[in-house]
Amino acid sequence: MLSRRELIKLGALSGSGVLLGEKATELLSKAEAAAQRTPGFYPLNDPENQIYSVCLQCNTGCPIKVKIYEGVAAKIDGSPYSPWTLYPHLPLGTSVEKAAKVDGGICPKGQSGLQTAYDPYRIRKVLKRAGPRGSGKWKEIPFEQAVREIAEGGKLFAEIGDERVYPGLKEVWALRDPKVMKAMKARVEEIWQEKDPAKKKALVEGFKEEFKDYLDTLIDPDHPDLGPRNNQVVFAYGRLKAGRSEFFKWFFQNGLGTVNFHGHTTVCQGSLYFTGKAMSYQLAYDEKKGEYTWTGAEKFYWQADLTGAEFVIFVGSNIFEGNYGPPLRVKEVTQGSATGKLRYVVLDPRAQKGVAHATKWIPTKSGYDAAVAFGMMRWMFAKGRFDARFLSAANKGAAKAIGEPSWTNATWLVEIDEKGFPAKLLRMSHLGMAPEVRVMDGKEVVFDHPIVLVQGKPTPVDPQSEDKPVFGDLFVDTTLNGIRVKSALQLIREEAFSRSLEEWAELAGVEPEEIVWLAHEFTSHGKRAVVDIHRGASQHTNGFYNAFAWNVLNALIGNYDHHGGYVRASTYDITGKKAEGPFYLDKLHPNKLEPFGISIIRHEVDYEKTTLFEGYPAKRPWFPHSSDIYQEILPSAAQGYPYPVKILFHYMGSPAYALPAGHTQIQAMLDPARIPLIVAFDIVVGDTYLYADYIIPDLSYLERWEFHGSHPNVIWKVQTVRQPTIAPIPEEVKVFGEGMPLSAEAFLLALAEHLGVPGFGEKGFANGMPFRRPEDFYLKMVANLAFGEKADGSDAVPEADDREMEIFRQARRHLPPSVFDLEKWKAAIGDEGLFRRAVYVLNRGGRFQAFEKAFKPDGTLANAYGRQINLYLEKHAKSKNSMTGKPYWPLPRFFTPYTDALGQPIQDEEKGFELTLITHRWITMTKSRTISNYWLLNITPENYIAINPEDAKRLGFKDGELVKVVSASNEAGIWDLGPLGKKPMVGKVKVMEGIRPGHLAFALGFGHWAYGASDLEINGQVIKPDLRRATGIHANAAMRVDPVLKDVGLTDITGGSAVFYDSKVRLVRPTPEEARTYGEGVRRVALEGPAGVRAKEILEKALKAARGELEPEALRREVASQLGLSQKV
Repeated sequence: MLSRRELIKLGALSGSGVLLGEKATELLSKAEAAAQRTPGFYPLNDPENQIYSVCLQCNTGCPIKVKIYEGVAAKIDGSPYSPWTLYPHLPLGTSVEKAAKVDGGICPKGQSGLQTAYDPYRIRKVLKRAGPRGSGKWKEIPFEQAVREIAEGGKLFAEIGDERVYPGLKEVWALRDPKVMKAMKARVEEIWQEKDPAKKKALVEGFKEEFKDYLDTLIDPDHPDLGPRNNQVVFAYGRLKAGRSEFFKWFFQNGLGTVNFHGHTTVCQGSLYFTGKAMSYQLAYDEKKGEYTWTGAEKFYWQADLTGAEFVIFVGSNIFEGNYGPPLRVKEVTQGSATGKLRYVVLDPRAQKGVAHATKWIPTKSGYDAAVAFGMMRWMFAKGRFDARFLSAANKGAAKAIGEPSWTNATWLVEIDEKGFPAKLLRMSHLGMAPEVRVMDGKEVVFDHPIVLVQGKPTPVDPQSEDKPVFGDLFVDTTLNGIRVKSALQLIREEAFSRSLEEWAELAGVEPEEIVWLAHEFTSHGKRAVVDIHRGASQHTNGFYNAFAWNVLNALIGNYDHHGGYVRASTYDITGKKAEGPFYLDKLHPNKLEPFGISIIRHEVDYEKTTLFEGYPAKRPWFPHSSDIYQEILPSAAQGYPYPVKILFHYMGSPAYALPAGHTQIQAMLDPARIPLIVAFDIVVGDTYLYADYIIPDLSYLERWEFHGSHPNVIWKVQTVRQPTIAPIPEEVKVFGEGMPLSAEAFLLALAEHLGVPGFGEKGFANGMPFRRPEDFYLKMVANLAFGEKADGSDAVPEADDREMEIFRQARRHLPPSVFDLEKWKAAIGDEGLFRRAVYVLNRGGRFQAFEKAFKPDGTLANAYGRQINLYLEKHAKSKNSMTGKPYWPLPRFFTPYTDALGQPIQDEEKGFELTLITHRWITMTKSRTISNYWLLNITPENYIAINPEDAKRLGFKDGELVKVVSASNEAGIWDLGPLGKKPMVGKVKVMEGIRPGHLAFALGFGHWAYGASDLEINGQVIKPDLRRATGIHANAAMRVDPVLKDVGLTDITGGSAVFYDSKVRLVRPTPEEARTYGEGVRRVALEGPAGVRAKEILEKALKAARGELEPEALRREVASQLGLSQKV
């Protein structure tokens, strides 16, 4: 057996050797030797050898310090300035010299980030396909050629026999006049607001007459609400964070004027986000619309504050291995559990690692956990164990009077129509009262107040009023002026009492006593009890209503904004909006276009309002209450609904791998006749971008700029800065006469230069400053962060002193001038004092509120949500499901999961598919981008399919046996990869008690077919794969294809989520060939490795080196030689 010390030595030698070759291992050895020669000396602890940045191995985004030795990143640790990685974190005023010797903690993925940056499969030059999409055949082309071809279009693939003419940006960038676009947008809004079909048609004809000189710029003049042809450019993205997001919007939206800028929210926890958004609408005056309406919603969600919680129910939250994220939350949970301050329960079909310290694990049925929430509500209402004072506060003034930052509309009265549907809020005018007339922005505006009962008397309520507090009656069921009305809380109580406690328990698959115990414990800690939900609750066909139920349960005890309660994220502004400077980005674009029209995913618009309305069901779902419907982008583009797409740009995403039923995404990309041009930005040839036409090499997270922001469980106000820490891997190119590494930014700058897109070049900013380099943009955002959120500058950080300036310069001495040029960085900001403040922020990797500033003496948190929380959603009640024609239910309600796009139950169990397939991830893996991290593969080299012993015995499967996963929509149990072939979904069974009977689970991150897992041919030369990257099972293709739409997985139509946890499958034994293929892959992993390494011999010699029986230098040379690694990375 190896000692821990020997294992560490082995990792430092063989792991670093595989990663960096002779040079890196030599550098690490020299650093260690220097430390041994001089006691107390460790060069990686010098501030001149550290740059602070932000991890992106998962979306937690832990602030990190990257330690540099002789120009190479040698180690990554957590930042001591950050609340993620050190508790309590160092004050921002701590000198960088002192902080250099203090490291925070990060997870294994964070430590392994070096292997993402130095992945031998990274691409350095633009790749253009040299065969059919998905063939794996590529050729390198000059950067300038790629810019020209994508800008101009033409017969781009004639040399491989494809004579079709491909579109270019020049052709699709049709409408370029900001004034005309703005006028068209206003007319389209008028068309949408008109309800009479004849009048709507007349408005369309009027539009065509008004803009007759521009009709050729439209997708379809008879449907002007489709917008201009500009919308046929789509930018879709995976993991895009602030900063880069603003940069890309500057090009695609402000410059090219496309409405299609879509993210991946729905693959993560979309319904959780859009429940939060729905609950955050404010009934207030909207300055843009000039009226009182529902406005000001935010796309966000809440989480538990574990720093003060006494009892937590984790629902679908993988607390120890994911969930934003282990470095912060694990220490809070373990410390709380060890001291007895915290007790918690896990509701999950799988016994995740968090169960180890839990008071209870309650294995609910997947998709049915909301039944537990309603059972708890029933008991709480029956026993009177809810916060009546908090719930009775009907407006801001009432909340303020009782010391609450937030309030709800629980007491607002809702009109019940003749069908029993809670159709809309009761207003003053409905009772014959005269609505209030107010003067806003110099004009009279009518405000028809909602109504509550106050001791039985109808009373108007202004939700935003601070000086007129209103406390409403909680439970109302009456008739006023002939109108049947109920309070929102009355309707919620009725839903809770619609089933008995036993019936709720049966639905959830738990005992009634468990629900009673949960409800009693939950109501025994004041506001320091909380439910923490995540994607396990939201990624179902009923995900929106699952999340809604749990959020309302938290509201019943009034724990929002309280220490130990339900909290939201708080970040410092980087756009200059709050202080209106020093660089107010919204006002810095010199010729900004305002995109308009229906998006390719039909989001945030009502189907009935558009000119495409043709009755129900629509051809595809519309999503009036959600956005970033990731799973709909490619299938919608391939179908051409609502219009054809000409050019698709895709950034750092892998819908084919990451989405449920991802094989349908592959089919959407295969045929250029359906989506003509696909351009990808990434660091490798990934599982989705294998099907692109061009791949533009990008910078890894250790080489680029971004502002990662925060997460709800971080109660401090923060903003983190991702910045270049290592010399870039991609080649250097020239744009606007400036040298820079090839990247997404460089390519967009080059396109802007070629096409003449406004907002770039010598006077790219409206203030006359140039926009020729990425830093010209990003450093202005750093300056905004450093300046703070007050116009007088009183919120600014200090200026870096001369010593800090010298550390800043020395720490970047290894970066080439194309990345770091001190004078150019200064020029990007202009003001010397402001630049020094920016350096102060960069030297700390961001801005972090002091530890003690998050807490207030009254038990609330300083960074509160502090607004109305909607328990009744009037906007939902007034809009219709485009597939059924029925209005969305506007209150928490239990809906059975596993339904199709029409809301119909899917009966796959009747066909013998009786096992519910769910996913999770281990701390060693992110969904698709950590398979290159060999240190992590040493810990978890392959995944498995977890099955309960009862199911295994009944079905005749033994532990370790190979099985194949099949479903009603994929009875072959394969990934159809197009020209690449077929990959069976075969994996090993793991028989374990830690999974509920009737369920199967597998960890994401394994079983790749690209990302270095299969042959690539570049310039006619075959690059062999590393079969470790292909090992394991990825069973997303077994997840149910929607039987109505037939080209996409299941979707939560209300909340938008891609559905991960409802699919019914069965296990079968693979054919001998399928089994052999899996076994061959594993055998090669064990014996050969990535490039012909004979792992057994290397391992034996590495063990000798670890024990001092072999000189490390000899081992390094041999490993590097067998891997074929050069002296340079």
